[in-house]
Amino acid sequence: MNAQTRTIDNDSQLSYAQNVPNRMTKIIEHGELIAAITSGFLIVIAWLLSKSSGNESISIAFFLAAFIIGGYAKAKEGIKATINERELNVEMLMIFAAIGSAIIGYWAEGAILIFIFSLSGALETYTMNKSKKEISSLMKLQPEEALLITNGVENKVHVSTLEIGDEILVKPGERIPSDGMIIRGQTTIDEAAITGESIPVSKEINENVFAGTVNLNGAIVVGITKRANETLFQKIINLVQSAQSEKSPSQLFIEKFEGTYVKVVLTVVLLMMFVPHFLLGWSWTETFYRAMIFLVVASPCALVASIMPATLSAISNGAKHGILFKGGVHLEKLAGLQAIAFDKTGTLTRGKPEVTDVIVRSDIDEEQFLKITASIENHSNHPLAQAIVQYAKANNSFSLTLDEPSEFKDVAGWGIQATLYNKQWKIGKSGYVGKELVTQFENGVGKKLAEEGKTIVYVADDEGIVGLLALKDVVREISKQAIQILKENGIYTIMLTGDGNSTAKAIAKESGIDHYISECLPEEKVEHVKKIQDKFGEVAMVGDGINDAPALATANVGIAMGEGSDVALETADVVLMKNDLTKISDAIALSIRMNKIIKQNIVFSILVIMFLIASNFLQILDLPYGVIGHEGSTILVILNGLRLLK
Repeated sequence: MNAQTRTIDNDSQLSYAQNVPNRMTKIIEHGELIAAITSGFLIVIAWLLSKSSGNESISIAFFLAAFIIGGYAKAKEGIKATINERELNVEMLMIFAAIGSAIIGYWAEGAILIFIFSLSGALETYTMNKSKKEISSLMKLQPEEALLITNGVENKVHVSTLEIGDEILVKPGERIPSDGMIIRGQTTIDEAAITGESIPVSKEINENVFAGTVNLNGAIVVGITKRANETLFQKIINLVQSAQSEKSPSQLFIEKFEGTYVKVVLTVVLLMMFVPHFLLGWSWTETFYRAMIFLVVASPCALVASIMPATLSAISNGAKHGILFKGGVHLEKLAGLQAIAFDKTGTLTRGKPEVTDVIVRSDIDEEQFLKITASIENHSNHPLAQAIVQYAKANNSFSLTLDEPSEFKDVAGWGIQATLYNKQWKIGKSGYVGKELVTQFENGVGKKLAEEGKTIVYVADDEGIVGLLALKDVVREISKQAIQILKENGIYTIMLTGDGNSTAKAIAKESGIDHYISECLPEEKVEHVKKIQDKFGEVAMVGDGINDAPALATANVGIAMGEGSDVALETADVVLMKNDLTKISDAIALSIRMNKIIKQNIVFSILVIMFLIASNFLQILDLPYGVIGHEGSTILVILNGLRLLK
């Protein structure tokens, strides 16, 4: 055998060895379903044997095997829960019913009961696993290795060993191992795993990147800013996992109700074993038979399964679309919202000033004006200055080369002055360049722009005002759409902002907000939220999760804009991973749909139980049909809840 053949054989053996655990995992994962199917197969064999004379003992043996194999998982679950919680449960009712059926000779009915009960249990387990699929797929997206650069040398290391400040190389097509900032290179990143947004995002030096996202087309060097267990990606996984374990008020009520209900059912069963015989003249066999049917049909299996599968499905659906719920309670509350309060900066608006208007003196070329202004403003760290430089670069038809001013002076609170092209320039507020000149410039156009909520920056030389730039924190287009959708659904919208009245009025008008409250400090937002609650009842607060944290906590539902904010994940009840406010209406629609399905399930399960109980007392219901009706209704409510996955 040659070397190449040995290598192939070794690879085959390795592949086989790796597949064995995978096969075992799948068998364990689908253990309940395999047991249920095996139980059904044994029931068929037992039934066929029962049709032949002389095989009754063998038939009973097969039925007994079906009892044990099909009922083991649920019996174990029920007995453990009863011991731990000291409370009887649905599983115990099913065990008693199956044993009771066998005692009176109805082996087939008891086995069918166990079979369908185990099948519905397998389906419920499938629902739980399906609801966690998004988390499992997310966890697989987390790379285990990274290329660490040390003194110019690349070494492959495990992500858990990465420390803050380490530099790693991420090649095209690779997933980013940990949160960090690009220090060399530029690329396009697919951030669908974090935001749910399918459109790739361009990234340059000093921009943040997140673990689990895909580097599409450029090699980049990333400086690590968080350890592997502290990344945004890991926090999302932890958040959804905890959300799935948290139960909604409806679920808690049903579980509390279950214990009392089971005791009542068992009490009625005990009475039915004796009372009908003496009062109605039923035979002892008929009395015991009807008691067993009652034990089966009165069990609240469908009622118990009405809520949890639907809630888990809805939480998973939201996670898949970039909406993270911190539990079923918050998802349930969304359907009852009557009003929503919004922060302005970074929520309704982009959070950064942008140039909206450029007006220059008639004898000045606009491109030259922008070049002069940007050359001077480039030496300032003020947000307005940076916005002007960015605008100039983006709106120059030629490659913009900025010149160096020979002198530069920052006048705090007013503006800057500099010498460029042998001229003295002033850039800043109206009072800095001269209020009289401002009034005369273009018939006082600056005042009109200021009334629209814009910030005005004037540029003047030795001869007077050369031009002005108006800047504004621009309302996101997506915010306008979201507000319109919410208003169409009858939800009142309010904006809470610390800005002055003129700016707040302009933003509210542009975004379509019903009402606004200006000059509102963070601590005052809490009081305003309480007043809104007094007026409307159920109220949500939407913010960026930092200054708005107290208000987010005060509202019935706190909704945070995610986009990489750790604070947002920690403070709010619901997190929108992408700053897309239209997701709020999606979340509300999902909540309404979930509550509707839960109500359908509860009403349906109660009606089925009542119908089956009545049919049993009228002696028109046989045990097989009682089993099918009861367990069939359980399967139907689980399947109905699964619809929320889509």
